[in-house]
Amino acid sequence: MKPWLRRTLIGVFGASLLATAFAAGACRGHHGWGTHAMSEEDAARMKTRMVDKLGSKLDLDAAQKARLGTLADRLHEQRRALVGASDPRSDIASLVSGPAFDRAKAQALVEAKTSAVSTKSPELIAALGDFYDSLRPEQQQKVRDFMNRGGRHGWHG
Repeated sequence: MKPWLRRTLIGVFGASLLATAFAAGACRGHHGWGTHAMSEEDAARMKTRMVDKLGSKLDLDAAQKARLGTLADRLHEQRRALVGASDPRSDIASLVSGPAFDRAKAQALVEAKTSAVSTKSPELIAALGDFYDSLRPEQQQKVRDFMNRGGRHGWHG
């Protein structure tokens, strides 16, 4: 596999994993920030739920909650950039709608997603770093414990 493609896939997977990890804690049993179109009102409601739930589980102070809110905003922006204006399922289906796989369109889709990751990732990384670095050591340990469990069973403890 070409190095740039591998890095792109790892970047997209990493961003998705981060978004899923944080959203999973806030929206258990809800579709969250999936591939369906989410209104800005729904996104604001999801952000509030995430900040409230993680805020209580991690015992965040007001400044930490503000940083978590900024992180939620960056995650939502990254998701919107990755999904784009079209339906991802339709985009994939269009690749195989003819007698041959549409390689040119597939390459264009990969380049569009790569561009979205490249453009939005620095802001997302900065927001994640600012939030994590603002946590006290015991709060950071709770985050590490959650990540070590692979996000299973929500936030317990």
